[in-house]
Amino acid sequence: MEIITQSPVRFTEGALQELMRLMSEPGFDKSNYLRIGVKGGGCSGLSYVLGFDQKKDADQQYEFEGLTFIMEKAHELYLFGMEIDWQGGLNSRGFTFRNPNASSTCGCGTSFAV
Repeated sequence: MEIITQSPVRFTEGALQELMRLMSEPGFDKSNYLRIGVKGGGCSGLSYVLGFDQKKDADQQYEFEGLTFIMEKAHELYLFGMEIDWQGGLNSRGFTFRNPNASSTCGCGTSFAV
């Protein structure tokens, strides 16, 4: 599987730092890749997928500023141009998604409609 140079998504500096931190934790399975994608469900129709997983046949491999990740090629349609950020505050902690393709999003920010 070749690495595609044009990444369909962007990561903020905070998101890159948090992902690199997670991947450097003791016990992290180095055979896993960061997976970005969508799945059906959530209050707006589609939910974001962000986690670690094994590569599958339908996956495309990308790189963004030294971070390698995988995504099903079909998901690029829904996620192209999206920015992933990390919020480390007390009131809002976790990854957030800014998706220009979403026609609406839910209040929690983890699901969207196109």
